[in-house]
Amino acid sequence: MKRVLNFTVAAILFGTSVSFANGSEAIDGKKVNEVEKNILNVDLDPTFLRKGDKLFVNLLNLDLEQVTIKVVDSNGRVVFKQTFEGEIVVEKAFNFEKAFEDNYKVVVVDNKESFTEVVEIR
Repeated sequence: MKRVLNFTVAAILFGTSVSFANGSEAIDGKKVNEVEKNILNVDLDPTFLRKGDKLFVNLLNLDLEQVTIKVVDSNGRVVFKQTFEGEIVVEKAFNFEKAFEDNYKVVVVDNKESFTEVVEIR
């Protein structure tokens, strides 16, 4: 988590210093430089990383909106649910090592968008 935050801060600081060298252009009536334009267009979808029976979920929540993560089994039962509020980095690890055989959906709801990853346990 510290690496992601440190990298983000470093990127912003670098972008700020480059902005003085590159000049700026107007976007939506505001002056921004090339680096800021790229930062504004960053894809903020969550990442799902599977390692064996473990699933790691990470989300950069720059707008500090409410984020909900839940795990649903194949019968539609919610077996886990957690809501994060005001956190810039949302991280959650799931260990399916002792889970019953099933297909589980891990759902991340961020700012009314929903992202799903299916974990099949056999």
